[in-house]
Amino acid sequence: MKNSRAKGARGERELSNLLKSHGFNTRRGQQYCGSNGDADVVGLDGIHIEVKRVEKLNLYNAMEQARQDKKENEKPAVFHRKDRSDWMVTMIFEDWMELYKNQINCN
Repeated sequence: MKNSRAKGARGERELSNLLKSHGFNTRRGQQYCGSNGDADVVGLDGIHIEVKRVEKLNLYNAMEQARQDKKENEKPAVFHRKDRSDWMVTMIFEDWMELYKNQINCN
C-alpha cells in the first residue's frame, strides 16, 4: 500500500510538472495534507483532475471518483498513464464537447 501511495504521489508531481511545461500554474492538491475531496492536481480552471498512475485501471471507477469529488463548476477528468506510456485524458463526452465548442467559438 505504501508503494502504491508513493507511486500515486510521483504521478501527481509528474503530471503537474508536465502541465507546468505547457504554461499552466499547477500543483498537487491538498490530499497530501490529509484533506479528501480535492483534485489530485489543481490549477486547470473548471477541471477536476483525478490522477491514476497504474498498470491496470478501471476508468469507470476512476471517473466516478472524479464525479463525486468535483465541485459544482468543475468538469471531471481522469489523467492516466501506465509505465513507459503517454499520458491520456478521459472525460465525459458531453463535457468534452462543451469545452471543444467553447474553444471553437473563441477563435
